[in-house]
Formats: sequence, structure tokens, C-alpha cells
Amino acid sequence: MQNKPQLSFWQIWNVSFGFLGVQFGFALQNANVSRILSDLGADLHSLSYFWILAPLMGLIVQPIVGSASDRTWNRVGRRKPYILGGAIVSAIAMFLMPNAPLFVTFMMPMLFGIMMFAIMDASFNVCFQPFRALVSDMVPDKQRNIGYSVQTLLINIGAIFGSILPFVLTNVVGLENTAQAGEVAPSVVWAFYIGGTVLLGSVLWTVIRTKEYKPKDFYAYKGMDAEEVAKEQQQKLPLVKRLANFFGLMKTMPDTMKQLAVVQFFSWFALYVMWVYTNPAIAQQIWGLETKWFDHDYLATFEKVPEHIVQAKGAAGDWVGILFAAYSLFAAVFAVFLSKLADKFGRKMVYGLSLLAGAVGYTSFGFFGPSEAVAVNLGITSVTVPQAAVYLIIPMIGVGIAWAAILAMPYAILAGSLPADKTGVYMGIFNFTIAAPQIVSGLTAGLILSTVFDNEAVNIIILAGVCMLAAAIAVIFVKDKTE
Repeated sequence: MQNKPQLSFWQIWNVSFGFLGVQFGFALQNANVSRILSDLGADLHSLSYFWILAPLMGLIVQPIVGSASDRTWNRVGRRKPYILGGAIVSAIAMFLMPNAPLFVTFMMPMLFGIMMFAIMDASFNVCFQPFRALVSDMVPDKQRNIGYSVQTLLINIGAIFGSILPFVLTNVVGLENTAQAGEVAPSVVWAFYIGGTVLLGSVLWTVIRTKEYKPKDFYAYKGMDAEEVAKEQQQKLPLVKRLANFFGLMKTMPDTMKQLAVVQFFSWFALYVMWVYTNPAIAQQIWGLETKWFDHDYLATFEKVPEHIVQAKGAAGDWVGILFAAYSLFAAVFAVFLSKLADKFGRKMVYGLSLLAGAVGYTSFGFFGPSEAVAVNLGITSVTVPQAAVYLIIPMIGVGIAWAAILAMPYAILAGSLPADKTGVYMGIFNFTIAAPQIVSGLTAGLILSTVFDNEAVNIIILAGVCMLAAAIAVIFVKDKTE
């Protein structure tokens, strides 16, 4: 068996550079879809149901794309055709989603917004899985930690700029950040236009600058016969047989994948709660808005929502972008050291302690409340926000550390236990461990929020912290075969 050639830092950088743009768009989605759907008429407790579309798309798309990319070898490459196709569709959906009110002649704006959300997230997932498999394909085992750490760094650079973009467009460029019911704020609309453009441009960089191995070379590095693998993959099996093989793979998945699934369940349950409910949580907890201002039926009794409520929601929505950018920044910084820490102390220890930091970050949300307004200089502009909003950046340190580890460590641990000819499909199956907990969270979080926490959204963020603690404990039981 030949060894894969060592890659230079910039070759590793180019392999994952497109993920920067994909995450730029994904961060815009995470920070603003709840805001858009609320503006279009969604109730607070129903947001988690709409967000189920995101993991559902991942659950359906990633295994299919993973299996298909394992079998694809053409002039463009093995993984790159799917990355490029997903990026094109993602960009189109990003251009269309914030324009839902323009399509009122054809369908309800809410329905159009949900459709674009589903298409956008599905196409993001078409990009996600091949990007992760591309690192496994291209990077030799000795560089695997740095390969996924660089990918994590680029993901978080994209997330930083995607998260703060609406804030910048409001406070630096001067676009309006407020919207009446049934409309979308201009700053959000233009942020999605820019995000779609950045996504497509960065993916083109990876597609052009990265040359995937030919089948003969790739399988030689894995100690396999390329012709034998090609014959096996060219077999046309009946649908029933293919489904049986797929579920057979799920039954025989490596023990490491099963153990990581428990960690993934609790960590991604927590992340889903954060993405859906941080916006209303800080609007209520920090800006002091009562829960009734998130009730669609109550808002419908007003001919026009009071201006101070609209302004508070807009300010809170922009600050969510700052907080999400903050945890992405801390994750990007931590990603620089993640590879060396994992090499020195072991992937499991770094992974578990990182999740523990995230648990502390989430639970500390409950210590902050309404406070006096202060002027804050952010370098690019100065804004006036409640002082507690500034203090919320501190918990984001722990969240960022956890996020960096979640993006890198499971894949670094898993890659060593997967067969070379089925890496893509197993990576796709592994996405079940990301999608399933989010679906469970989507089905239960709204109910928990309304019945247990009386729509006080900060309490469900604290619950996310408890889940992240459970994930940290579950890491203890994971076996890393390469350590």
C-alpha cells in the first residue's frame, strides 16, 4: 500500500476553502431564519417545527449524496460535482428566500419562505457531506487532525462574517433593520444577496484549485484494487436490494460511530435549541420584551405594531448576529490550537472538555437580565445596547470552544474506523446523528417551551446547557481506534 503524499498547508486550505462560503450562508440562515419566519407570521412556539426542515433535509440528502459521490469519478472529480451543484442551488435559494413578500400573488409569503428554507438547507447539505469526505480522500492520516482543524477554522471564518453581516449593513452601511408583520428587513434581504455570492465564489475556488486523485491512485493509497471496486460499484442492483444493503451498512456500522452517536445526540440537540431560540431569548431576557410580543394572534390585534417593540426586536436580532459571530470567532481561534492539543492530550480529552465549556456557556445565560444601556465601540461602528447584551459575549467563549470541537473531533475520530470505498456513504449515515437529535429537538422544544417554561425562552437555552453536559460525559465511553 502506497502512502498518500503529504500536502502543503495551502493545499489543505484550498481543499476546504469552499466550506467558508457554505458556512457563510449557513450562518446567515441560523441567525436570521427565525427572524424572517417571525416577521412573516410564525408564532414563537411553532418556530422549532419549521426548523425541523433543516435536519430533515440533511437526513434525506446526505446519505444519498454520500453514496453517489463514492461512485462518481468524472472530469470534474469525485466529490467536486456535488459541491458545485449544491452551491449553485444554495445561492439561488438565498437570493429568493428574503423576497417571499414579492410572491404574495402566487402563494402565502410564509409558505414561500418555508419552501426556500427547505431548498436552501437541502442544497447546503449537498455541499456539507462531500466537503468532509474530500478531506478524508485528500489528506494523509498523519495530517488528518490538521486537515479537519483547517476546515473548522475556515468554517468559523465564514460564520463570523455571515453572522455579523446584517448588523454591519444596518450600523455601517445604513440599511433599515426593522420590518412590519409580513415583511423582511432590508438589511436581511441584502445580507442574503451577498451571502449567496460569497458562497458560490468560494466553492468555485475549491473546485478550480483542488485536483482530486484518479481512481487508480486513490485506491492504491488505500491498498485496494481500483478495477475490482469499479466492478462492484457498477453493479445495477434492484431498489429493494440497495435499500437492504444500505440498512445493512447501518447495522454493521463501526462501534466508534455508535458511541459517537450518543455524544452527537446531546450536543446537536443543544445547538438546535440555540439557533432557534437565542433571538427570542435575548429579546425577552435582555431587551425586556414580554412573551406576548411573540404571539402572532396578539400582534394581529394591532393595526401597526408599536415602534418601540419593532425597534427592540430589530436590535435584538442584530445582536444575535454579533453573538453568533463571537462564538464563531472563538471557535476559529480555538481551531488554530485544536490539532496540536488533540495530538498532545488525545482527541477524546479535548473533545470532552470542549463540550463541558459549551455547557457552562449555555447555562450562564440565566445570570443576565435587563440592564442600563451603554455605548459599545465595535471597531467598525458604535452602538448602544443593554450592558447585559455585551456581557453575553463571555458565554460565547465556551460555546465557540464546543462548536470548534463538534465540527472537527467526531470526524477525526471516525475517519480512522471507516473503509475507504464506503467513506462517503458512512459519512452520510453519520449525518443521521446530526439530523435525528435536531428533529427530536424540533418536535419537543416548542412544546417544552410553552408548557414547561411558559414561553420564557432563556430557560430552554439553559436546558441546552444540561444537554451539552450530558454530551461531555458520553465522550468518556467513545473508543478512538487510532489513539
